[in-house]
Amino acid sequence: MVADLIPCRSNDPELWFAERQADVERAKALCGTCPLIDGCLAGAVERAEPWGVWGGQVFVGGVVVPTKRGRGRPRKDAAA
Repeated sequence: MVADLIPCRSNDPELWFAERQADVERAKALCGTCPLIDGCLAGAVERAEPWGVWGGQVFVGGVVVPTKRGRGRPRKDAAA
């Protein structure tokens, strides 16, 4: 079945919107096996997805970020 080849359809969908860094990294790794990774990423960029893992990349606030920071951590910039 085709859906079995698409990780976000054959695993818990919540994994792609997880808060824990380990879960986010697992979702990214699963995306690496997906035949739709390029189209998924292109669509997410076009839609400026507000958050989650799309096409093997992490989106926060509509942009791709290298890693997702955990909740409750202080911001990196002093202005916050």
